[in-house]
Amino acid sequence: MNPVLPSFTSLSIEIETRAVRLPRRISVLGATGSIGESTLDLIGRNPSAYQVVALTGGQNAARLAELAILHRAEFAVIADPGGYAALRERLAGTDIEVGAGEDALLEAASRPADWIMAAIVGAAGLKPTLQAVRQGTLTALANKECLVSAGDIFMAEVERAKTTLLPVDSEHSAAMQMMTGTRPERIELVCLTASGGPFRSWSREQMRAARPEQALNHPNWSMGPKVTIDSATLMNKGLELLEAHHLFGLAPDKLDVLIHPQSIVHCLVHLCDGSVLAQMACPDMRTPIAYSLAWPERMHAPTKRLDLAFLGTLSFETPDVERFPALKLAREVLAEGGSAGTVLNAANEVAVEAFLSGRIGFLSIAGLVEATLAANGGLPTCHRGSVDDVLAIDAEARVAARSFLARFA
Repeated sequence: MNPVLPSFTSLSIEIETRAVRLPRRISVLGATGSIGESTLDLIGRNPSAYQVVALTGGQNAARLAELAILHRAEFAVIADPGGYAALRERLAGTDIEVGAGEDALLEAASRPADWIMAAIVGAAGLKPTLQAVRQGTLTALANKECLVSAGDIFMAEVERAKTTLLPVDSEHSAAMQMMTGTRPERIELVCLTASGGPFRSWSREQMRAARPEQALNHPNWSMGPKVTIDSATLMNKGLELLEAHHLFGLAPDKLDVLIHPQSIVHCLVHLCDGSVLAQMACPDMRTPIAYSLAWPERMHAPTKRLDLAFLGTLSFETPDVERFPALKLAREVLAEGGSAGTVLNAANEVAVEAFLSGRIGFLSIAGLVEATLAANGGLPTCHRGSVDDVLAIDAEARVAARSFLARFA
């Protein structure tokens, strides 16, 4: 049984065995990012229902300390060892334990909790998220790169630990809500929607001159810089196709993407009887986070309510892979399998970082990724049998991607 698509029978068992204990002990890996902040916003509105075990952050020790104090965390960890002194100083006089670096991150992910938010961005989140999964509890997954880079290995660990994986991406959360209790063979197509980003109607020539601040100006969603740039290139939707493939065990031909500028319909599920199910909500990440945080029940979320009469029209269009080739690259990777997803993710992280720092242009993001994928056959990659193998391939792909930067500058 796929752990993210429980049958009605198994779902009732989950409700009986997991929904009782309050306060629910929770940890947030990536607390200072967009998803982490939204999660803690929901928790802070009903503090008696939650006990915060561990919070982790990347480099912002000041903000991590504020959140740890506000939410009375037991353990605060900064990923950057250079931030340890600042974090320790800001938490002096409290009972909050302090840690820094990879070992401390893994310890935070290991602390017993009922529910863990995995929101560390990028491949850096792979090891901590796997450590969280090994607890065999509820893991809310906001790090799609875990599945893009190591989907087969990651899902095998989920199965082994009997973890309930709760997708947090709005599209995958929507798909889970609509498909729970439905036999996989009854599902004809799962269609993820995409806003199209800030450059949806721009020509290739216009995008060639696009600046980082323009690409970061998303029309609908408030997200971190990496995800926002991925949304502008449509790479984010490509990564989500790979994520859905592993989460739901769907073949590539059962997955599709539709541009939906209003970001109201988050996913469409086509069934064998001709029915099409749609999950709708105003664009606010607190909606899917709330679904995972309260699962298997529902909780109040302070989000804007949907008024369809006010909206009047919802529109859809086919994505243009000529103007947005990143989506085409991701589809090719989905079909190829193997280490291609690891290479795709690593190269994209290098390319996005280079674009944000002004080293390459917007159109060069997909170009750099394509060049790295083309070189994949020549990379001395090892067999993907373990997480360490995945990280080795990831490192090799980053070296290759950086070697192409001068070509695209």
